[in-house]
Amino acid sequence: MNKKFIFFSLALFFFSSISAQQNPAWQDKNVKNHLVQFSGVVVEGDSLRPVPYASVIVKNTNRGTISDYFGYFSFVAQLMDTIEFTAIGYNSARYIIPDTLTTNNYSLIQVLRTDTVYLKETEVYPWPTKEQFKSAFLALQLPEDDLARAEKNMVRADMKERMIGMANDASFNYLNTMQQYQSKLYYAGQLPPNNLLNPIAWAKFIKAWKNGDFKNKNNKK
Repeated sequence: MNKKFIFFSLALFFFSSISAQQNPAWQDKNVKNHLVQFSGVVVEGDSLRPVPYASVIVKNTNRGTISDYFGYFSFVAQLMDTIEFTAIGYNSARYIIPDTLTTNNYSLIQVLRTDTVYLKETEVYPWPTKEQFKSAFLALQLPEDDLARAEKNMVRADMKERMIGMANDASFNYLNTMQQYQSKLYYAGQLPPNNLLNPIAWAKFIKAWKNGDFKNKNNKK
């Protein structure tokens, strides 16, 4: 009886130890097969603004997604998955989904820190030497701006030349016709004045002749 009891006890202890070693494996398998709806928001660490189009990928796999314009993401993951968060201009981050979940939904607010890279100042010149830059700078002809063109157009000599060669428009012809008509009405019933006997007109003619006004007009024609 004692030998049978000892043998039965040893056998029970042996099978108990085997089952104890196998239970963690079954538990790990169940944990890995447990699926959860993993959702959350990716935000910036300084301002808590959403980070749009951030990559949310399970490490060493092709599973994952990207956040939308408002930083929101959602996809199916497993317990103990290592989630990697990456975005341009930010430091990458990782998060491991815990294996102690009792529900099929899990939410997370992931914070990403900005990654600022300061580059050295680079000056690009089209001239290889300072001497060539000096020569090109001295020979540079800047285009005229609006003020320079306006001042150039307001020169009195040029304006006078344009006025002489400018044809009469409709309004000026109408004004000239009305003045002639008014002159006829003013001298109606009497003889109009004759400028050949007007000393003031002769004085203006002589002055214009001395100034060369008629000579300039002939040359321009």
